[in-house]
Amino acid sequence: MPTAVLTPYWVNGVQRLKVESRTIDPPPRGYTPPALNPSLHVQRCLEQLRSKDKNIEKYIFLSHLKNSDEDMFYKICLEHMHEITPLIYTPTVGDACLQFSHIYRRPEGLFISIKDKGRIGQILRSWPRKDEARISVVTDGSRILGLGDLGLNGMPISIGKLSLYIAGAGIRPKSSIPICIDVGTNNQKNLDDPLYLGLRQKRISDAEMTDLMDEFMHEMKLTFPKLLVQFEDFSTEHAFHYLERYRRQYPVFNDDIQGTGCVVLSGFISAAKLASEAAGTPLTEQRILFLGAGSAGVGVAEQLLSFFTLHDVSPEEAKSRIYLADSQGLVYDARGPLAEHKKLFSRHDYQGPPLKDLVDIIHHVKPTALFGLSTTRGAFTREVIEAMASINARPIVFPLSNPVSLSECTFEEALEWTKGTVIFASGSPFDDVTFNGKQRYAGQGNNMYVFPGLGLGAILCQAQQVTFCMIEGAALALADSLTDEERAEERVYPQLDRIRDISALIACRVIRAAQKVFVDQNIAIRGMSDAELLTYVKMKMWKPQI
Repeated sequence: MPTAVLTPYWVNGVQRLKVESRTIDPPPRGYTPPALNPSLHVQRCLEQLRSKDKNIEKYIFLSHLKNSDEDMFYKICLEHMHEITPLIYTPTVGDACLQFSHIYRRPEGLFISIKDKGRIGQILRSWPRKDEARISVVTDGSRILGLGDLGLNGMPISIGKLSLYIAGAGIRPKSSIPICIDVGTNNQKNLDDPLYLGLRQKRISDAEMTDLMDEFMHEMKLTFPKLLVQFEDFSTEHAFHYLERYRRQYPVFNDDIQGTGCVVLSGFISAAKLASEAAGTPLTEQRILFLGAGSAGVGVAEQLLSFFTLHDVSPEEAKSRIYLADSQGLVYDARGPLAEHKKLFSRHDYQGPPLKDLVDIIHHVKPTALFGLSTTRGAFTREVIEAMASINARPIVFPLSNPVSLSECTFEEALEWTKGTVIFASGSPFDDVTFNGKQRYAGQGNNMYVFPGLGLGAILCQAQQVTFCMIEGAALALADSLTDEERAEERVYPQLDRIRDISALIACRVIRAAQKVFVDQNIAIRGMSDAELLTYVKMKMWKPQI
């Protein structure tokens, strides 16, 4: 089988890439041990993986496996989803980013720096699989998980996210492009690290960054006309700015804003049904309090407006059911100047003294749901959770910050402090717990439930834009994907090992949403019935050839 291979070589101490076309055939007889077969090879790989006692060592092993035996890597991912996902993405990818310059082995994507301005197109055109390119995850490393500005060390985020697209939705490996945009770093630890691989300079100005991004997006469209671009882990202000700047011009979305909002909306739909049933109140009486008002928090809040408007609540009334709190307390107009992205949910109806303590804010707002996107470990204290339990029969508590070390509370804490009444989902993985003799399931609001299917749907219908209704459709499809057994177990999210089936359902709903607003270009699938479309989507999913 002919394949393009990126081979690193060195010129005057600088690493370059040579693109070679090779034909890879099975090794001739005698070069492979006679008993080696795919099943045994899987067992060997798993045994070697599990022999590592540190997750970062497991990450390095899996990275090497992906580069040397792609089919085996993805077969293991699909068959051991719960074990592998935390190793190739959160939480282990956080350590991989922190250590990237020290564990770097070989090129896996593209690095575009401010030094490349004016010749970005030339760099993009060097990519060996231009015609196959369908999806790229792009980061500038400025806000990696809860770890802050990691500069070029953010590249594992793009690499890991694309691995999940491939494992979760069957997007072809050769159609993906990880990209890191290097415009410096304000992290002094990076600048002082002799092994740091990025530019040794402070970050450029916002104006320079926008000029670079304009050139980058223009050249991306010219070079890869069928490419979907996902922005990942940009700083809050840049995340909103670039999403708004490019969303109507290119097929682009921001997973921190839209993907997180989408998966939380889906989980909240399931949780609100349980909470409203316990309280004997209509779904429309939900009140939501966010701790954390950055890009993720506001993005989720914007997406949750759909929960109310889908139940015939007016947009203005829906907005009034959502409250934000940041490091300075409740966000309200009279508090003083606010960042632009916080103004949509700033309260007009509060004129009193600043409310800074979260327990005081809870008693004032009386929320049915408390969401954490603060990246502050332990922000949901016993007093906070007990306050939620005191005003709700089934309090909804979603500590959504990543990684585990930054989660606002743990599953066990939430169960103990609410005496088991909590409806819980987190951003990081927690083990299931037996509480008072009953098995309780820690739902994880993992964006992996949504973005693979969203990306697949957008690619297959050749979407010109990623619209709000496509995001909303993905959330509703995820909520509808719960089985009767999963609902009986009071799960907020389906089991992750069904991700391929879930992604297919989401992709179909995304395609239908795109068709409804005429942003799709693949007219050949418009006339398909729902059953035909689902068959078509599943047929398009790549599978490991083992």
